[in-house]
Order: sequence, then C-alpha cells, then structure tokens
Amino acid sequence: MPGLAVALVAGFVWAVGRVGRRLTLDGAVLHLLGGWVLRGGFDVVWSPRVWLPALVGLAGVLAGPALAARLPWRALLPGAALAAAAWAVALALTSGWNRLTEPLASRYEYPHDVDRVGSIRAFLSTFLDSVPADSADPWTTHVAGHPPGALLVFVLLDRVGLSGLGPAAALCIAGGALAVPAVLVAVRAVAGERAARLAAPFVVLSPVALWVATSADALFAGVAAWGIALLAAAAARAPGRAADAGALAGGLLLGLALFLSFGLTALGLVALAVVAVHRGRPGLFRVLAAAAAGVLLMVAAFAIAGYGWPAGLAAVGARVRSGPSYADRPLGFFVFADLAAAALAVGPAAVAGLASLRRGRVALLPLAALAGILVSDATGLVRGETERIWLPFYVWILPAAAALPARQRRWWLALAAALAIGIEVVVRTEW
Repeated sequence: MPGLAVALVAGFVWAVGRVGRRLTLDGAVLHLLGGWVLRGGFDVVWSPRVWLPALVGLAGVLAGPALAARLPWRALLPGAALAAAAWAVALALTSGWNRLTEPLASRYEYPHDVDRVGSIRAFLSTFLDSVPADSADPWTTHVAGHPPGALLVFVLLDRVGLSGLGPAAALCIAGGALAVPAVLVAVRAVAGERAARLAAPFVVLSPVALWVATSADALFAGVAAWGIALLAAAAARAPGRAADAGALAGGLLLGLALFLSFGLTALGLVALAVVAVHRGRPGLFRVLAAAAAGVLLMVAAFAIAGYGWPAGLAAVGARVRSGPSYADRPLGFFVFADLAAAALAVGPAAVAGLASLRRGRVALLPLAALAGILVSDATGLVRGETERIWLPFYVWILPAAAALPARQRRWWLALAAALAIGIEVVVRTEW
C-alpha cells in the first residue's frame, strides 16, 4: 500500500509537470523561473560539495532511528533541532557557499525594505497605504503580500545590532530547525512518546529542509509550530496554572503567526486537533479560553498600534489579484501544481506514511495539516511556490511516517534524503 501510494503520487507529479511544460511551450507564463512544478529551472550543478549533504543524510539514515529511540527526551529535542539545521545548511551549500544569504538578497524579500521603517507605530498605522501596487511608494512583493509582522521581525533584528543578510538567514534557519522539536513535543502530547520518537528522523531528514535554508517561511513555521506545541502540551496536562500559562503562551505565538502570514490562519485546524483529541478531559475549556485570550491579545496589540488584520487581508487580496504573477497563472493548472509541489516537498516517506495511517491519535496532526492545505489550495489565491509557502503545514504532515511498517522505515528515510539531494542538484530553486 505505501509503495503504491508513492507510485501514484509520483505519476501525478510527472503528469502535472508534463502539462506545465506544454503550457510553457504554448506561451503561458507560469512565473516558475523555467520550472513546471517547483519554482526553479532545470540545471544540474554537480560539484564535490554534494558529498556534504550525502554524508549528513547517510549519517541520519544509519544512526537517526537508533538515536531517536535511545536518547533521553531532553537531549532528543535540541539534538533534533541541530540535526535539522545541519541537514538544511548542508543541502544549501551544495549549490555554493553564498546560498544561505543569496535568497534574502532579492529585491522582492523582506530585508530589502528594512531601511524604510522609522517609527514602529507609524510603520504599523500606515502600513496599508503602501500595499497597493499603484501606491506612491509600494512595499516590495513579499512585504506587501503579508501582514506587517513579517517585516517587523527583520526590522527588530536590525535594531538590536544584528543587521545584514547573515543574521537574517540565521534567524530563518533557526526558525525552521526549531519547528522540529515543537512538532515532536506536540506529537508526544497527542499520541505518546513512542510515536514522537518514531517520527523524529522523518521530521528531521526530509526535502522540506530545502526551503528552510533559506526562506522566511521557515521562520513562520517555527513560530506557529511552537504555538501549537505549547497548546498541545497544555491540553495534555492536568488542569491548573501551568496548563493555563502554557495555553496562553501558545495563543500568543499563534496570534503572532497571524501577523506573519495570512495563510497560517488555516493552521487553526491543527491547533484545534491537538486540543480536540483530549475531549472530555477536565479543564479543557480553560485551555481553549486561555489560548483564545492569547490570540486576541496579539490582535488587540496590533490594532491599538494602528493595524487591523481584516483590513490587511482585504488589501493583500486586492494586491495579489492585481499583479501579473497572479493573472498570468492559470488557476486550473495551479490547483493541481500546488499539490504536486507539496508532494515533492514532504517527500516519499510522508506520502507513504499517509497511506499507512490507521485510526489513532497520531493521524490527527497530518490529516489536519492536509485539510489546511486543501483549504488554502481551494481559495485560488495561492498559485505556485507552495514548496515554501506551505512549509508551516508540511512539518505537521511529516509525522505520518511514524505509521510506516517497521521493516520499511529506514528505506523510506533514505529515499526522502535522496530526493532532497536530487532536487538540490538538478533544480535551481530560488530559496
């Protein structure tokens, strides 16, 4: 069953690629830099540096499952984060030593507009004025397409003395790497420690890492993941102040996530899932109330500063629909191409894991994340580049690999690592 599922998905990706190629030959502008599914053209770059991710991947395949099973829990969490960062960096360096900072140097990225921000309050209260493409001084593409919290993170990083692309790249990579222990904490709270330990190697060693080093969506993934993890841990605890505090902290992070990317709203399905699994447990309403209070406090803080989330969503929707990169991209194609890119990003182990899921708590997280992706896809606003845009959702699909048959796990893990290296070598991804 897992093998058949992966074969069918591989066939789907191939078919979508063929359609994309035909559309391109017929004159369609897909805005994928020469690619047909992923954003990036085909150009094999083979150098001795490919041995770096090959060695990291081999070490992860051979030693990862055993370490995940035997390390003390308190050591596993930071170890998984460090391993995830090493894997992402090793993959990026395959294409050159400048690949960690180069993606953020684009004029479309957040660091480009950091110097435009003066007073934080004035920035938030006037942010919407520069969202329209025809405004007097429009924000760059990614800034205009997100709430102001995304740019604000990089502004604050600059103002504490960590200016430049190096610290910005490090922050993004750290965010993506720290999403890994957050996912493990949530899986443990929902389905038990054994499931979290089984999932750990697959959450670390996946093609998702290709967009951790370096895209800001990796940072968004880390913030949202820890919000969900704190909420999951609070829901699993006995009622009390500790559970309330954890839920409040989780709600604050989830509220912050809403001001990093509008697309993270659909992650609310995962947040609800980690609480709903404990239905009937005493004190669960208090956990939900505390989490909701955290979200509302964050929304209120931005509103007091002059930025309203609903108005921002409307402005961004108008900006996206007015641009050529939206109008040129055929919806009928991208509804499927978005999912094909997602399949490549999560990799064969996650796809095989989804096919192996049985009724049980561990299934809730990947299924809720998959539902969130389908909701996002159905809106028609996301057309391409979902290999990075949906990164905050992918980290919750990866634990599905814990459901794989024991004798097959190492082989699926190896295949996931091999796919990541193959994409890095063959496709000139933008991130």
